[in-house]
Amino acid sequence: MVKRIGIDVGGTNVKIALVDGEGKIIYSNSVPTYAQMGYEYTVNNIKQAIRDLMKETNTDSKDIEAIGFDFPGQVDYKTGVVKLAPNIPGWVNVPIAQMIEEEFHIPTKIDNDVRCAALGEMKFGAGRGCENFICITVGTGIGSGIVINGQLVRGAANAAGEIGHIKLQMNDGPICGCGDTGCLEAFASGPSIVAMAYDYIRGGKSAKFREMAGDGEITPYIVAKAAEAGDPVAKRIFEIVGTYVGMGLVSVINLLNPEKVIVGGGVAEAGDLLLDPIRKTVKERAMAVAGNSVEIVPAELGNHAGVIGASMLGS
Repeated sequence: MVKRIGIDVGGTNVKIALVDGEGKIIYSNSVPTYAQMGYEYTVNNIKQAIRDLMKETNTDSKDIEAIGFDFPGQVDYKTGVVKLAPNIPGWVNVPIAQMIEEEFHIPTKIDNDVRCAALGEMKFGAGRGCENFICITVGTGIGSGIVINGQLVRGAANAAGEIGHIKLQMNDGPICGCGDTGCLEAFASGPSIVAMAYDYIRGGKSAKFREMAGDGEITPYIVAKAAEAGDPVAKRIFEIVGTYVGMGLVSVINLLNPEKVIVGGGVAEAGDLLLDPIRKTVKERAMAVAGNSVEIVPAELGNHAGVIGASMLGS
């Protein structure tokens, strides 16, 4: 049986999984990233997690066909170097694939986290059987993986898919984490939901999400739960966010004419609260032929999309 290791590196935790050739997770675990300790510390933690996985599953290097990593940020798929991971301080030009190959003598590949999610969805999730689709994640940021004619698109500098930085406003607009203004991500990500919620409260109004948060922070999850409970303000926030995401997708749908748009990420766990306004906006604003031929669906692999997709890199 084919066995591969997928590793999803985030700012807080590193998820690791042993995955079979059918995309089924045989074993999974996570370890803290401890980004503040420097990349060497995290790399050593990852090496130990791989050793622990092998011990727990009674496998060794010759049983593992490949190791794949996904990272948030800019990576070089061809050289196996993490160029820049903005949410993980210190990860600048880190040759992680070489480090792991030298330690375990197993072929190792890396890619961007959303491209890995798209790869997982293409092989084992909502993208099965699709030749052309976009996998978008809506969370702290907004990213996408693009599949055209059955192939993952990486671009000339391995930077394709930055849908979160499509400009929705020519001048001014909210400042994005990239430093520019008017980006989709600045209008419609998780932090945007929280900002809208606090703006409403500052206006002197009461809302269910304020009650639900109690003395804690308001989160996108709490706003979604308030919307599900019928709170009109929370529902309106998701309607606004979904409309913005839909407007960003209209440009992509008109350009690429995909069969599907697969929507995942933490904010997308709100389901139809987010998907319905996306669908409505695409129906109203996309060119008729492209708009009528696209299906907008939720991702199927959830939190496992990254490790499953990463395990398939190079396959």
